[in-house]
Amino acid sequence: MRATFMYGPGDVRVQDVPTPTIHEPTDAVVRITLACVCGSDLHPYHSMTPSERGSAMGHEFIGVVEDVGSAVTTLKPGDLVISPFAYSDNTCPYCLDGFHTSCRHGGFYGSNGVGGAQAELVRVPQAAGTLVRIPSDVDEKLLPSLLTLSDVYLTGYHAAHMGRVAPGRTVTVIGDGAVGLSAVIAAKQLGAERIILMGRHTVRTDLGRDFGATDVVADRGADGIAQVLDLTGGEGSHIVLEAVGHMPAYEQAYGIVRPGGVISRVGVPQYESAPVGFGSLFGKNITLTGGPAPVRAYIEAAIPQVLGGEIEPGRVFDAETSLDDVAEAYRLMDSREALKVLVRP
Repeated sequence: MRATFMYGPGDVRVQDVPTPTIHEPTDAVVRITLACVCGSDLHPYHSMTPSERGSAMGHEFIGVVEDVGSAVTTLKPGDLVISPFAYSDNTCPYCLDGFHTSCRHGGFYGSNGVGGAQAELVRVPQAAGTLVRIPSDVDEKLLPSLLTLSDVYLTGYHAAHMGRVAPGRTVTVIGDGAVGLSAVIAAKQLGAERIILMGRHTVRTDLGRDFGATDVVADRGADGIAQVLDLTGGEGSHIVLEAVGHMPAYEQAYGIVRPGGVISRVGVPQYESAPVGFGSLFGKNITLTGGPAPVRAYIEAAIPQVLGGEIEPGRVFDAETSLDDVAEAYRLMDSREALKVLVRP
């Protein structure tokens, strides 16, 4: 079968690899019908250490179950399923607490002998706890929105949930990528009174306004901070949802958050050390939260919202390629010619 591998910065290849099979009784094999490229895939696209073996890519997909292990009794061949970007048993103490990305028996696609999802098929460990069925006769127009429940929309939702977005709150979203725009949708769903979107790409921020942003701030750094403070009467934002992952975005976040407020980060941080002292967090009694989104905890509640037309997060997809042309999908997103790209095997 064909699968996508990254061998170094900008070096994305589709190659033939052995077809996945059942390894453990808890496995399933899924034929992928719809996948995509994630903004987090662009981090190694810029900075990966070159490798002769390459890294299997992709972690968001919808597909049809081809085979199941003997311990998988809740799924059968032919089921149409969505997979969260991390697999989990959905039964360990951490999963029961709602933090499936820390599952004791879980992991991530493209590592530890598990293939990536930018491929024709993938082996899914802990399949019964991971895969979520959707109606086989679902309107094809809804599939892009359902695919966002694999990661991007529910990552934005996780930011808003962990940030304690609620009616009457002012929320600032940093980043006009697909996750940031998804965070706008989620903040609107949770009742935010005002949503300030910080981004400088007009096509994207216009979509953000459609999703519920009340204000847009295009400037970054000190000028961007000053504009948000001006919009909020000098008080700052109750909640800041940081969807970028780079240090300037974090610095922007603690510059605009209101005393007693919350910074919720879901942009994968490209740093380990960051200010947390008196001048950044401590002095203003700021809560810092966020992390890898346990989308398995949210996905079943979100499916009816998509099927019923309450939300349409699939609008973040503005380009499409075949699996054979997946390198072009990376290029389009890296050059910002596309916001998020669908990949059809």
